[in-house]
Amino acid sequence: MSPKSCYASCAGHEIHYMDWGPADGPVVIAWHGLARTGRDMDELADHLAARGWRVLCPDTIGRGLSQWAREPEHEYCLAFYARLARELLMQLGIEHCHWVGTSMGGAIGTVAASGYFEPELARRIHSLVLNDNAPQLAAAAIERIKQYAGSPPAFATVTELEAFFRAAYKPYGLLIDAQWRRLTETGTRRLPDGRVTPHYDPAIVGQFTHHPDDYAIWHHYDALKIPVLLLRGEQSDLVLRETAEQMTRRGPGALGLLQWDEVPGCGHAPALNVPAQLERVSAFIEAAAANPAGAVAPKPPAR
Repeated sequence: MSPKSCYASCAGHEIHYMDWGPADGPVVIAWHGLARTGRDMDELADHLAARGWRVLCPDTIGRGLSQWAREPEHEYCLAFYARLARELLMQLGIEHCHWVGTSMGGAIGTVAASGYFEPELARRIHSLVLNDNAPQLAAAAIERIKQYAGSPPAFATVTELEAFFRAAYKPYGLLIDAQWRRLTETGTRRLPDGRVTPHYDPAIVGQFTHHPDDYAIWHHYDALKIPVLLLRGEQSDLVLRETAEQMTRRGPGALGLLQWDEVPGCGHAPALNVPAQLERVSAFIEAAAANPAGAVAPKPPAR
């Protein structure tokens, strides 16, 4: 199913998003990871659109075709990303949605659904899929991400950049050649000297310096009273097994609203591109949509 490429003005910035499926369908927000773009969600969006869902896949500010931050220290953080989400949903008149987030996209979904930064979002998000994201991330993995994201390489050719992506994102799991090529072409920008580099503002990594506790979000997770699906890459170095186990005892886990699956053959983070992963996500969302009474309106945590 062919999507539409769209733009919206949110928080004073032009934000790009792909709009899949019927305009009048129930809505899923599919939000990408730290240094990626909304096009990473193509397979999931196509799968859900074929089942009648409208799927919105934004490029976060500083990534892909969205505008870069004018004040990086203040705008590359979860609070500002939640503001972008609120303004996008309100502009599009979306009252209810389900959220699928890979890595950073899962953290944005968690803080959005908690209502801590943007209370209006708490009633709009009815379920949450965390694709290899948790309220506590492994410090060693964060250091690894800071190293590669903060100094993006540049290459003479797109073919060389694709080889880099294949190595850097090997933990995504099984991608066919055409998927690697699309991941590369949708995640590439050309520099003034003609070389190519990943399509994001290197300043995004400043989030870890200017907001060092931005991803320590247990207080947001504990406030959730909606169905949550955790997909943990079996070999993930970012979401540790003991963290996932702790999630089963807190927040939605303590309320019986958390489901946790290990995704075989993947680290950080599953690409959401193979039938088993796609069916798992769609089954969870459809079950949550069919049983809205199973979710309780989140109560924002104390500030």
